[in-house]
Amino acid sequence: MAQKAIREYDAKSILAKHWDQYFPNFTYAYETVMVQNGSELKEAAKEKAWLNEKTLVAKPDMLFGKRGKNGLVLFRDQKPGDVTLEKAAAWIDEKAKEKQEVYFAFDGDMPVGAPSVDYLTHFVVEPFTPHEQAEEYYISATCVGDEDVLYMSAEGGMEVEEGWEEKVTEVAFKITESEEEIAAKIRANVPADVAEKDKANFAEFAIGFFRAYRELNFAYLEINPFVMQGNKIELLDMVAKLDDTAGFMMTEAWGDVEYPTAFGMEEKSPEVLAVEEADAKTGASLKLTLLKPDARIWTMVAGGGASVVYADTIADLAGIDDLANYGEYSGGPTTGETKFYAETILDLMTRNKDAQGRDKILIIGGAIANFTDVAKTFTGIIQAFENYADKMKEVGMKIYVRRGGPNYEKGLKDIKEAADRLGLWIDVYGPETHLTDIVRMAVEA
Repeated sequence: MAQKAIREYDAKSILAKHWDQYFPNFTYAYETVMVQNGSELKEAAKEKAWLNEKTLVAKPDMLFGKRGKNGLVLFRDQKPGDVTLEKAAAWIDEKAKEKQEVYFAFDGDMPVGAPSVDYLTHFVVEPFTPHEQAEEYYISATCVGDEDVLYMSAEGGMEVEEGWEEKVTEVAFKITESEEEIAAKIRANVPADVAEKDKANFAEFAIGFFRAYRELNFAYLEINPFVMQGNKIELLDMVAKLDDTAGFMMTEAWGDVEYPTAFGMEEKSPEVLAVEEADAKTGASLKLTLLKPDARIWTMVAGGGASVVYADTIADLAGIDDLANYGEYSGGPTTGETKFYAETILDLMTRNKDAQGRDKILIIGGAIANFTDVAKTFTGIIQAFENYADKMKEVGMKIYVRRGGPNYEKGLKDIKEAADRLGLWIDVYGPETHLTDIVRMAVEA
């Protein structure tokens, strides 16, 4: 499962879109907007009357938690008077104007460690929900090993993590359990501290929540807290990650969801974004992370597990400063998808020569494939070689290949013949050679 974090706004939007399917006996107003500045908020108010009429809450939507402890939530009880549209717009502009320090860990109210510093670029604005502390609850779900685990607590809010074992009930479900078995287990494990009047509703909401988590292909889904007032539900704060390997079949269900760069992290390059877009449209897996684009060793590895092994071996034998990228192509990509992925790597790799005048190294590796047609994917790599051969020779490149699996003999033969025809330096090995031995050969050479 590949997990990608999404904004709170997108998480609420996905759940709201399918609300009646999973929570038919509950109401949820879904009044929320995401903006980048005060002007955008005022413009949104022209179509959304509630922004002018209701007391508001504003907070950053930048993939980090503990916003309250960082002083980055604007709400009625924090400052005298109601938070109006004008106040919210002014606060957003104030916070977006200069870089903000954000702490990710706290000991009580005291920050721990060094802060991350960056600009706040996205904010979510919603109506303020008047409620009692006793009406706040916590719920989340994620995958642990071979099971899905549901976490429930009668106490929601910033302090739920303190005393987690005492406050939170954990219920694990095997993939084989039926909907009836899951529902029965949830009803039997409603936290004891849930108000007696809310127990039945809490159970029904939790059942729908867990179904939504599974069927909408969330990798992680947390609401902390949600407020339950009879059959009325308010989702105050949400954290979510999607299983992006399911993206190709969830386009309609998820809508135009965004995978943003987390607060304090460098923006993704156009090449990485292009690979992510291609990955979202296929049942295969295409991943790319740029570590040090000026480094001399690049990898094009089939399989997530193999990618880790190759990266670790390169770091061990050559040093982490020599490793340019991390990623994978796997899950039976088409010839065209493999060609696109290979061309992306070669384009990045051939932009500059090595600063020390050494040959650049391309490692095309992988374990023994179960069902990926090696010859078919290698055809895509060969097509990329044909388009980039001159640039590859100009920067000085040595190619090391180790692969096994269906049609691997043909694939290895084809890539060797193509490289020889194009005048490219290549060394080719099959499954008789140790998985990472080509790394040793490349470093020693």
